[in-house]
Amino acid sequence: MVIVMTPEATAEDVARIVEKVESVGGEAFVSKGVVRTIIGLVGDIDSFHHLNLRGMAGVGDVHRISDPYKLVSRQHHAGRSTVWVRGVPIGPDTFTFIAGPCAVESRAQTLEAAEMAKAAGATLMRGGAFKPRTSPYAFQGLGVEGLEILSSVREATGLPVVTEVVDARDVAVVAEHADMLQVGTRNMANFGLLQAVGESGRPVLLKRGMTATIEEWLMAAEYIAQRGNLDVVLCERGIRTFEPATRNTLDISAVPVVQATSHLPIIVDPSHAAGRKDLIVPLSRAAIAVGADGVIVDVHPDPESALCDGPQALLGADLRALAQAVRQLPPMVGRVDASTLSRTPVVPR
Repeated sequence: MVIVMTPEATAEDVARIVEKVESVGGEAFVSKGVVRTIIGLVGDIDSFHHLNLRGMAGVGDVHRISDPYKLVSRQHHAGRSTVWVRGVPIGPDTFTFIAGPCAVESRAQTLEAAEMAKAAGATLMRGGAFKPRTSPYAFQGLGVEGLEILSSVREATGLPVVTEVVDARDVAVVAEHADMLQVGTRNMANFGLLQAVGESGRPVLLKRGMTATIEEWLMAAEYIAQRGNLDVVLCERGIRTFEPATRNTLDISAVPVVQATSHLPIIVDPSHAAGRKDLIVPLSRAAIAVGADGVIVDVHPDPESALCDGPQALLGADLRALAQAVRQLPPMVGRVDASTLSRTPVVPR
């Protein structure tokens, strides 16, 4: 069961509901988004019906949910949600372009990549300070030094930062430097990490696990929402199949399926799906056409020397082609550039 609070509901209204639910042996999980607060109830449904929850102060509506993911389900939402990242929206009315280096290697490299991304129209910057790699001998990222570089590049460019956190113990330090926390494909089922980012106070970008079903993916998002954070953006980045022609198989159908099932925004990562730069623009066009809320791509000033995922990084003509696609195609499907709807100026903090 889910209780949707009104926009005018106070903290005291929420506390009274939690107390009442707990008085009959139930559990109440409070999740706060930018414009709404939702309380997910776990326990005996019949006992909840006798509490007259609809009549309590601050309650907008009460729903009985059949989906196992109660808080991220669309069953109790009239429409889909927008997540704001320091004034930049990701949601159903906009198309958000996120770009930057897969890995932070140096300040000069990160700054140049960020300037390339901004010139191409990106409104958020991606960059990895911590890199979970298949091989323990591969470049693992600069860690805290990389976070400090990202902070300085944000000050120089004004682009809010999206970066990955791979360990629950690092959530606090990553949240100190980043505007949005990314949970990567390898950590989608790291439930301790999901709970920690849910408590971080930052928006979360949740990538789909490489072998995860859509339901498993949404259940992972539920872990974050259950810890009080509804500002979650899902990212389809390709799943592992038998086909070796691409790094992963981009499940483009996941976009409309998720949008019909969950109120959370969903973006596409064509870079990690394809693993090769010649497919990034076609896959981005497909993501726009199918209704994705944005794309996140890799750019690098010198892909041949990149310490991580150089073959999929864009620059030059490829990046210009992508910039043209993200500028021209979204209006054809009823989207506007996210930068035109920024709620607050994107300035250094």
